Amino acid sequence: MADKEFKPVHLNATAADLAGNNGLGRYVLLPGSDGRAKQIAEQFTNLEVKPHPRSHNLYLGQLQVGKHKIDVASISSGMGSGSIDIILNELFRLGVKRFLRVGTAGTLQPQSVHPGDIVIASSAVRDEDASRCYVPVEFPALASLEMVLAAKQAAASLKLADKTHIGIVHCKASLYGREFAKGPMSGEQENYMNIMRRAGVLASEMETSILFVLSSIFNYELAQQGEGIQHRVLSGAVLSIVGETDDFANSDVIADVEAQGVNVAINTIKELAKEELF
Repeated sequence: MADKEFKPVHLNATAADLAGNNGLGRYVLLPGSDGRAKQIAEQFTNLEVKPHPRSHNLYLGQLQVGKHKIDVASISSGMGSGSIDIILNELFRLGVKRFLRVGTAGTLQPQSVHPGDIVIASSAVRDEDASRCYVPVEFPALASLEMVLAAKQAAASLKLADKTHIGIVHCKASLYGREFAKGPMSGEQENYMNIMRRAGVLASEMETSILFVLSSIFNYELAQQGEGIQHRVLSGAVLSIVGETDDFANSDVIADVEAQGVNVAINTIKELAKEELF
């Protein structure tokens, strides 16, 4: 339920902008950069752009799904859990209930998860501080099953099943400190990341855990407001693998896998819409 009195500070939008889909609200795709938000929006029809000085520009439009059109949007979440925390809260208070992160990650399993692959996050290790401002670290960060299944179907429809992995991802607060082991705690960081590898965590990134935690919290808020189960928040993450723990792939590989991730994300939204709108 949108808060009619809420006025966002970090994005240029109203509740009316984010309404649609027969009361469900727009499906919102959340890449880390404005460049990728614009890239996603190139697949929209009836495109409208609502710019913002912080470059959290909001791209509004529609996607064709069979004979139907669905209402969608893309916007940069920024980098890190602190930034996406702000964007998620403002979007939710404007009525958004469907969030799909379209991101990048480094593999933690280089023998099986390679640069150019796709990871669909089923859950996330909460190695960041923003979500701890809401609930203790023992609280799980879980993707919505509906999003995971829609993403799996999307990858299969694009003939990417053999390059797609589903599982746990690691979400960190510091790229250079935690993942690249820079600074005086480098030994501790290397030990920690080795534990993640030996536990079978697939990849490391910086935004997914706060997305999943906030989605659970938002659902509690909706339940307290009397919203039915059909209007609960759903969230997921499609991650393009762009390198290994201490290095990035070459620019051509990164560009290709980012474009591939966008296509999987777009088709994830279409698959989800088929299940719940038509």
